[in-house]
Amino acid sequence: MGEIVFLGLNLDAWITLITVITVLAVLLLTKVRTDAVFLIAIGVLFVTGVLDARETCSGFSSSAVVVTGVLTVVVTGLHETGVLHWIQKHIFGLPENYPKALLRMMLPVSFLSAFLNNTTVTALFEGVVKQWARKLGTAASKFYIPLVYAVLMGGVCTLVGTPSNIVISDLYEEATGLDMNMFAPLIPSVASLIVGIAFILLTRRWLPERKAPEAAFEATLDYTVELLVPSDNPNIGKTLGEAGLIKVKGGSLIEIYHFDDVRSPVSEDEYIMGGDHLVYAGRIEEILELKATHELAVADHHIFSVKETEGRNSQLRTASVPYGSRLIGKTIGDSTLERDYNLILVAVARRGERIEAVPREVVLRMGDTLLFECPRKMKAYSERLSAMLQFSEFQEVVETGPGTIVSALIMTAMMLLTALNVVSLLEGTVLAALAMLVCRCCSIGKVMDSLNWNVLMGMAGSIVLGTAITKTGIAESAAHGILGLCGAHPVAVMVAVCIVATLVTQLVMNVAVGAMFFPIMFEAATQIGYDPLPFLIALMIAVNTSFATPIGAPANMMVYGPGGYRFSDFMRIGIPLTLIVTVTGIAVACLVFPLTPLP
Repeated sequence: MGEIVFLGLNLDAWITLITVITVLAVLLLTKVRTDAVFLIAIGVLFVTGVLDARETCSGFSSSAVVVTGVLTVVVTGLHETGVLHWIQKHIFGLPENYPKALLRMMLPVSFLSAFLNNTTVTALFEGVVKQWARKLGTAASKFYIPLVYAVLMGGVCTLVGTPSNIVISDLYEEATGLDMNMFAPLIPSVASLIVGIAFILLTRRWLPERKAPEAAFEATLDYTVELLVPSDNPNIGKTLGEAGLIKVKGGSLIEIYHFDDVRSPVSEDEYIMGGDHLVYAGRIEEILELKATHELAVADHHIFSVKETEGRNSQLRTASVPYGSRLIGKTIGDSTLERDYNLILVAVARRGERIEAVPREVVLRMGDTLLFECPRKMKAYSERLSAMLQFSEFQEVVETGPGTIVSALIMTAMMLLTALNVVSLLEGTVLAALAMLVCRCCSIGKVMDSLNWNVLMGMAGSIVLGTAITKTGIAESAAHGILGLCGAHPVAVMVAVCIVATLVTQLVMNVAVGAMFFPIMFEAATQIGYDPLPFLIALMIAVNTSFATPIGAPANMMVYGPGGYRFSDFMRIGIPLTLIVTVTGIAVACLVFPLTPLP
């Protein structure tokens, strides 16, 4: 199918180009699962003959995907043995003012993100930062954006800090036969990090002061609560008026439906029956007092006695609906969420908008805040649950012991062996993962719960698309186009590719951008006769500057709801930060890795 040529590209190239554009559009504009999008794209390239069977499967056998997967074992071991929680507990003090607090938060967080997954570090410190902000009397929104920015900047400092670095280094090894050192991007990335932190400190007044959404549960009339009448309730047989259940402290009854789902008008003459569901609008904490004063219950199924809900050892917790959640456009009643995780939905909030509906029947949107009654020992950070909801202020208690020291030593040994080139990155991570399992720092079950299949599939699919971009000549044509605009000047070529990559990474996950822009940057560098390494180091930094939008990185979305942010809040400080970090990274990369012509 390669004989037909149009605008310099053959048919295979056009199929690839249309597939890539479609993938980016679907990821940006729809809620279709990432793994499904890439699987379909790979299928299209295989069926149309653009790629053969070996090339189609190249992403799944890539060492980058293997490294990312086995790193999950290492991180799970650190979490289960209490290493991460020990760090969390001892890393924060109580600085005297806001600027010092920002600095004290961003430095250690950026260091940790160089070795741990970005979402892991964000989840680990989100609740701590919130409590810290309360002690300082500052809105949590003044901390959350600097938190994720520090996480994103720190993640570029090593090859294992972010999946995009792993992919780019793996593709570099395949193209050149040379291993990239684990700390290859360290100096340019640290320089960008220092400049970025300084910029955030100088422009800290640009950070928005937003009210946390869950605070509204205590102080507004914009939210609904659903309570249930147990079968032994003493008010059964009375009317709503006689029982005093219409106008109550903190709110009023807006809807009642009986155990057979028959809705009835809210009238003082309406009789109360066992199994009735009463929907109130008002101040959450005051309305929940009806559980004690009128023996009502919060339950997702019919109960005989209010005593059935006692001894549940539960607590109220809020959760926000993140970008890309499978719950968007659905109701809690249509999902199995409550049953799967032993949760009970109490109320639904939407910023400034009164929701006069049964909480379980509210069609959810991104940024909605939900109030749940949850088990105290609930694990809120499993990959499956966090893909649907982002919980706030879950403090898991993890005991430390001999396993804590063992897992810390395993992680340290992995970093040293790979940094000194004693073993390759793949060998080092596999050995560390095996050691974690052999030393019983984590179990297979815990690892499987923590694996993020969306990320792994996204990486594999991105690598396959990158292969197609190279094979069909798109990368070569793009490189020719860039050279036509910029000439053969290496810095101009580097800047041109990085600018486009930076724009795309604000909207699409960085691993996909890295895999698709690698062949273009590599081809452009080799065409002008220069060593591609400094070009690729600059690309690593560029594809991780997802500062300008909340949807550019999962870490951004983790704080979008809890921080009560607006979309424009990220743009205000994120756009100039993106420019400054990218320029700094390019400049220092050129100094550390001199632009050397190939022999």
